[in-house]
Amino acid sequence: MTAEKLLPGIHCPEDLRRLPREALPQVAAELREEIVERVSRTGGHLASSLGAVELITGIHAVFDTPEDRLVLDVGHQGYPHKMLTGRREDFGRIGKPDGIAKFLRRAESPYDHFGAGHAGTSISAALGMARAMQHMGSDRAAIALIGDGGMTAGMAFEALNHAGDLKQKNLVVVLNDNEMSISPNVGALSSYLSRKLSNPMARRLKGWAKEFLDTLPGDMVQWAQKAEESLKVFFSPGLLFEALGFRYVGPIQGHRLEVVLETFENVRQMIRNGDGPVLVHALTAKGHGYEAAEQDPVKYHGVGVFDPVSGEFAPRRPGPPKYQDVFAETLIRLARDDERIVAITAAMADGTGLSRFAEVFPERFYDVGIAEQHAVTFAAGLACEGMKPVPAIYSTFLQRAFDQVAHDVCLQNLDVTFAIDRAGIVGADGSTHQGFYDVAYLRALPNMVVMAPKDENELQHMLRTAVEHRGPAALRFPRGGGFGVPLDPEIKAVPLGEAELLRDGDDAAILALGTLVHPAVEAAVELGGDGLRVAVLNARFAKPLDAERILDLARRCGVLLTVEEHSVQGGFGAAVLELLAASGVSVPVRCLAIPDAVVEHGDPGTQKAAFGFDPEGIATAVRQLLAR
Repeated sequence: MTAEKLLPGIHCPEDLRRLPREALPQVAAELREEIVERVSRTGGHLASSLGAVELITGIHAVFDTPEDRLVLDVGHQGYPHKMLTGRREDFGRIGKPDGIAKFLRRAESPYDHFGAGHAGTSISAALGMARAMQHMGSDRAAIALIGDGGMTAGMAFEALNHAGDLKQKNLVVVLNDNEMSISPNVGALSSYLSRKLSNPMARRLKGWAKEFLDTLPGDMVQWAQKAEESLKVFFSPGLLFEALGFRYVGPIQGHRLEVVLETFENVRQMIRNGDGPVLVHALTAKGHGYEAAEQDPVKYHGVGVFDPVSGEFAPRRPGPPKYQDVFAETLIRLARDDERIVAITAAMADGTGLSRFAEVFPERFYDVGIAEQHAVTFAAGLACEGMKPVPAIYSTFLQRAFDQVAHDVCLQNLDVTFAIDRAGIVGADGSTHQGFYDVAYLRALPNMVVMAPKDENELQHMLRTAVEHRGPAALRFPRGGGFGVPLDPEIKAVPLGEAELLRDGDDAAILALGTLVHPAVEAAVELGGDGLRVAVLNARFAKPLDAERILDLARRCGVLLTVEEHSVQGGFGAAVLELLAASGVSVPVRCLAIPDAVVEHGDPGTQKAAFGFDPEGIATAVRQLLAR
């Protein structure tokens, strides 16, 4: 490496392409070093980005981005891309208000050709772009970089199948095969690729074939190549992709930049010759180049502040247990008493807390990979035979399986408990991960019960309620720590559809759902200082509503404020309005909820205060309602 740094002089891929090829390994080394240094101060997605440095550097060096389109899957691996496309100096505020996003966003850069936050989307999007460019007479390429388990998503194979059928000549798929999603990859495909690539006979035969071809006269090369192709039937992971209509290239060593560059040069020529679609299979290591992340890529997938030299994380401040931990420990307790309970995750064992369940009940735990649709219908099948499945899925990811929840679970009234993690505001992960819509899309479904605990203690009791309920039930809870309330030693079911009156009054009533119950009580206490007697109802259920208590409060108080950490459209407040309308009760109502707008990344506490979800904001909303 030369003494002079090269990365500060790269503001766009054109700057990268002006450098001599022999300088690019230095660029890759500087990228890796800077990613570690920057993320150690801000937190973010580390191991995935480190593992994709050479591939992203190679793509931008060889292809003519942004004219050639680059689509990244998920976005966890996108930090090298951001640094090479003019956003290096913005990393000090990644995931912060008015800073750059952790994931890819079309509005952020002309080099972000498609927003990425959910997995399995890159090939479909790139295929659409490639086809559109073909319609418009352009010969530009579209490149999909898929990794971190994105290939376990069924949508990826739907796109591969379609691209092969179209014989889409200007499409390149780069499979970043690091055998990891967030947790280690699972499933037959991952196992198939690993077995084939590790087969010693396959490696020997490939070497023999190359030596043999070098000895043949020109007129026999074509025959020999056909013979070599036939060996792929037995030994090459390319068989699957070639059966889908792709030209398979690889596997290549994804951290040898000279190999990556040569491969992409060849692939670019193949595309120009009309030999696409092409799939490049690159073998990489998640966390490559930073020993701590290489040794534990799961731990260093999404990180907080840490010491880049030692790899040690900043000590956590003591606080109440996380909702995810309370959920997992409660499910373990329930599973000890009921052997029918099984837990399901879609590649988020650690994030949902279910890795602990897996340790205690390994035979009753299933990680299906990044495949939420399959997870839900798999749960439905388990329920058909008398099991009590509990799929734990982030709110934003359960959206991907809406049809399965509706058709395969609710219409058949099957006994599936949905543990909906990360419901509400998620902070730095931003718009692609906000959990604002689950109440609306679940409340509309027949047979579904939708509930939300006011704190981590009530979560215990509601989980038992959901598991014991004979039919589909959804329990939504937020990310992070609880309120610090004591946990009851005995877990008791909550009466279905029964709300809890925490504070009575007749001047106004606050109907609160989930995380906003405690702030609502504080607001009522504050309003009491003004001489107002304000009732607070812990709704507990968005469906079924406690119609009797809500209508009684409406008639007695004459003014209602609903509060919820959810979209204002179709949420709990909308359910209350529907109840009042159906009952012929007309009183002033205000729904305090997330407005109809995209909510970007930021500090959760600041964002909640801006929406009026803190005690002061709720008290102000009541005063305004009374003033009207």
